[in-house]
Amino acid sequence: MIFAKRELEKAGYFVDTLALFGGENGNIIDADLLLLPVPATRDKVNINCANSGIILPLGILNNLPPHIKVFGGGHLSIDNYTDYLSLDSYAIKNSVLTAEGAISYAIDNTDFSLWKSRILIIGYGRLGRVLTDRLRAFSPTLTVSARSGKDISTLQALGINYIKTDEIQDLYDRFDIVFNTVDIKLSDKEAKRLEGSLFLDLSSKGGFLNCEAVNFGIEYVKLPSIPAKSAPETAGKIIAETVIELLG
Repeated sequence: MIFAKRELEKAGYFVDTLALFGGENGNIIDADLLLLPVPATRDKVNINCANSGIILPLGILNNLPPHIKVFGGGHLSIDNYTDYLSLDSYAIKNSVLTAEGAISYAIDNTDFSLWKSRILIIGYGRLGRVLTDRLRAFSPTLTVSARSGKDISTLQALGINYIKTDEIQDLYDRFDIVFNTVDIKLSDKEAKRLEGSLFLDLSSKGGFLNCEAVNFGIEYVKLPSIPAKSAPETAGKIIAETVIELLG
């Protein structure tokens, strides 16, 4: 958000802040637009003020004047609110940062190369497509799961190994690394097929429901908010670009 502020100021906007650094007195009521971070909240009670550590309740967004627009990451039940993540213009760019950060994590936390490793990507949405594109450059043995017939056809046309997402329990291959990009809950049977894998969960609500990863020899790692951690400057620029586009 600090980098987003800088980019918006470069574009000629006046930007005030509240609870970004600590000690500011930004006036919400006088604003035309409120920018919340990604995610906007982590506990559904307070705004995510990770940089300052200040507690700022979501309640301050209730009953705002009707002219004030609010942008943020994730669903919020408030008036005049736009979720960055629902916008292709934001989400596709953000997926690039998430993919790069996840691949970097995999490289730094394994004892083998991505080259010739066995990799499964669960989901072929925005993030899954970018991950597939980036990982192919490393020449692994790559399998991608997808749901729609259109996505299956695309994978076939590209010559990429595929499986239907709801048939993961039928996999016969073993994987060194699994990148999960969708909010899927894995059963014991599905988890058993991923034994011995490094499971990198990039989804917001995905993971394991009926099992503990350790019981199946799975190294399970949740990787939230990768763009802000691995490329905060670019992540901020993407937020600023999105806002400027929406304001026209």
